[in-house]
Amino acid sequence: MKLNELRDNRGARKPRRRIGRGIGSGRGKTAGKGHKGQKARTGVALHGFEGGQMPMYRRLPKRGMGSPFRRRFQIINLDLLQKAVDAGKLASGAAVDGAALMAAGLVSQLRDGIRVLGKGELKVKLTLTVTGASLSAIAAVEKAGGSVILLEPARVKRGPDPESAAVKARAKAATGAFDNQVSEKKPQSKAEKAEKAEKAVKADKAEKPEKADRPSRATKASKAAQPEG
Repeated sequence: MKLNELRDNRGARKPRRRIGRGIGSGRGKTAGKGHKGQKARTGVALHGFEGGQMPMYRRLPKRGMGSPFRRRFQIINLDLLQKAVDAGKLASGAAVDGAALMAAGLVSQLRDGIRVLGKGELKVKLTLTVTGASLSAIAAVEKAGGSVILLEPARVKRGPDPESAAVKARAKAATGAFDNQVSEKKPQSKAEKAEKAEKAVKADKAEKPEKADRPSRATKASKAAQPEG
């Protein structure tokens, strides 16, 4: 083997495809783009276009909207609880809450709470402390001798706590100011208006002396002309 005899393996090097280099290359003239039309142009995006008919993304129904504040509950059915009791993961007559369900491996995370549904049959007595339960599930648990304690769903706090002392004080102060404004704007009777006008006249007279008591201009001039001492 000599250096000038070294060659690549067959198929290791693929020749570059020559576009638009004459009709003899097989890809001259239209350069593999076909003949005239939208797809022969540059910058064409036909994703989702179906030849003019109604596309799939418009044929599919779209109902409602997804609320960003919706709650996501973990769903537990009665048959799943019964299987856990039969397997020894839950004890008969025990108090079952979210932590007990996670320890038993029935749920992987609590999310916004546990909700019990009535699918299946429960044969043992359990005391369930959950966020929600259907009427059929509550009836089945009570029929087996157990009970269901419903908790208030956990809400994400947004803004100040309405139960805090500061918020209550501000609300009370605002209510008192509003009541004062309302009492000031309360319509007065004719007697109250007359009494108020009379008080204003008396106050004006008390501030200003009578005309008779006021010195005239001549008196002021004579006093100014008299020599001092």
